[in-house]
Amino acid sequence: MVAVGSRDAERALTFADRYGIPAAYGSYEELLADDDVDIVYIASPHSGHHDQALQAIEAGRHVLLEKAFTRNAREAAHVIEAARERGVFLMEAMWTRFLPHIDAVRQVLESGLLGEVQTVMADHVLPGKPNPTHRHFDPDQAGGALLDLGVYPVAFAHRVLRPFASVTAVGTKAFTGVDGQASIIVTGESGVHGVLNTSLFARTPTKASISGTRARLEIDGHFYAPAAVHLISPDHEMLDTFTPELIEGGLCYEAAEAARCIAAGRRRRRPDRGTTVSVHSSWDGGVRDWTVQGSPGGDPV
Repeated sequence: MVAVGSRDAERALTFADRYGIPAAYGSYEELLADDDVDIVYIASPHSGHHDQALQAIEAGRHVLLEKAFTRNAREAAHVIEAARERGVFLMEAMWTRFLPHIDAVRQVLESGLLGEVQTVMADHVLPGKPNPTHRHFDPDQAGGALLDLGVYPVAFAHRVLRPFASVTAVGTKAFTGVDGQASIIVTGESGVHGVLNTSLFARTPTKASISGTRARLEIDGHFYAPAAVHLISPDHEMLDTFTPELIEGGLCYEAAEAARCIAAGRRRRRPDRGTTVSVHSSWDGGVRDWTVQGSPGGDPV
């Protein structure tokens, strides 16, 4: 890393000192004006992703944009088109896609060991103390369970079932009005279902599974982070287990993928950009049209 930027110069300096970064800037404009900066990792709240990505793209910088990529499919398409026109590299920082255990899942799916896939299940929750200024609960920061947590199970199911033929959901609002919990059913074009859950209210196993006619895969919690993958027979016999090595917490894999793509002159990420728009379209076309109930203990809305 050659520089860090923040709206608060003091915070930028503190971060730079902690990680030995040579330059710290009190604005994103100053950061983007630094000729030593080739690629920008944007990890601000979701509400800022669209505008900050466009700002970096206009400055001619490659962009690694933290999930959730943007707030909706319209913003995602806008950012993608801007990067295409400017000729810069753009990738969603969905770190799970690049982890070794997810690559093992891909290999098992391609091998046919599971037979015909019948069901996908995944959940991700992160309950915490209600705090109206925390990004999870703050509407002004595009808070809510869906964008910060639900993207993981939805992206996982999309990897297996894509494209989605239908998406339906029910949910519950948090006390600030953001989505606090959602249960989602997605259906692939083959008719296979995915059952997904996300919540700011309660603990769940945070695991994932793919069940087929011959066997099933189970991923330990937290499935979106480096985790063990188990191949299990219909009779519940453990057939095989893959346990990945933990390297630098796992974020190095997405960074390495971005570096490989840029070095090869690519302007697309893996998988292609259509996946990001498709997942966001799932939010816009199904999940956001859910039946929303009131917050726990509150009145339905």
